Amino acid sequence: MSQAPETVDGTEGGEIVETRGDERVDLLRADTNNDGRTDVWVVDTDGDGKADLFQFDTDGDGKVDITMVDIDEDGTPDEVVDGDGGLPPEQLPPTVQL
Repeated sequence: MSQAPETVDGTEGGEIVETRGDERVDLLRADTNNDGRTDVWVVDTDGDGKADLFQFDTDGDGKVDITMVDIDEDGTPDEVVDGDGGLPPEQLPPTVQL
């Protein structure tokens, strides 16, 4: 059995991080290393048009390695966990560079 991820402040976090809502509206997806796979997801979970969930693939394997949640949308992460935080992004097919 895997251990629950730790938050930035060292407290033990759960497998699922709390967001502002249940929606998942991707505001931005970025392929930072040009491998055709998304590396950064910026998400609005409550439909107000402001990002409150940020996910990063830091090693290029196509899977989320770090999830940050800004519940009060003040620009400072309220929780940071290893992995997808229970919120895996919808996978898109690889893109083609033209």
